[in-house]
Amino acid sequence: MTLINTLFPLGWQHYLLGGLTIGAGVALLYLFNGWVGGMSSVFSSSWSFVSKRAFFQQDRFLSSRHWRLVYALGVVLGALVWRFALAGGEAQHTSVPAWQLLIGGFLVGYGARLGNGCTSGHGICGLGALQLPSLGAVLTFMATAFLTANLLAITTKGLA
Repeated sequence: MTLINTLFPLGWQHYLLGGLTIGAGVALLYLFNGWVGGMSSVFSSSWSFVSKRAFFQQDRFLSSRHWRLVYALGVVLGALVWRFALAGGEAQHTSVPAWQLLIGGFLVGYGARLGNGCTSGHGICGLGALQLPSLGAVLTFMATAFLTANLLAITTKGLA
């Protein structure tokens, strides 16, 4: 088995297609409208519809929440297109327990707030715009991911 097959047991082509599609989407969004398509802002602006908390009622969320909601819908529709057009209608599953997904989601959300943006905002949009703070954020994201993956690998081996 080659390294490529080990790293990408389900194939690498869909990762390439996804990356190219996301890159083209955020590039076109910025080129045609000057809008940055980071997902943590999409999340916060979507909450402005249902929450009256001052954070979600900021003008930057209120003024952009309609296009951001359409943007989020495009992400969901893209996943559905993938499932039915390219994955044969079969849902993709994970063996990660639900409690770990919830804790991970909370930590990612907290980190996005703390880092003033998420991985898509900093990694795709910020680096594309050559923003130095985004470089620092992405390096922090990656270092944390590498450390976490290695700690989990060591812990899992120790429990087996």
